[in-house]
Amino acid sequence: MASTRMSSKGQVVIPSAIRVAHSWEPGIQFDVEDTPEGLLLRPVSTFRATSIEDVMGCTGYTGPRRSLEDLRRAVPPGLDDGS
Repeated sequence: MASTRMSSKGQVVIPSAIRVAHSWEPGIQFDVEDTPEGLLLRPVSTFRATSIEDVMGCTGYTGPRRSLEDLRRAVPPGLDDGS
């Protein structure tokens, strides 16, 4: 079992072996829960990094080019934002 100390600023260092085992990088955020046994740290889930190729399927339109006027005609009255 690894041990650590709390600094005068209330900071606790998570031992390297634990950080490596969980692939925790600097800057990771945790939810902190007070339990009868002590503190429970849960990593806050974040979205995984994506690239343009990962999301291109939603923007990969290959039909003919549309004009701004075509787009305006396609939006029913009352659904635009007024601009």
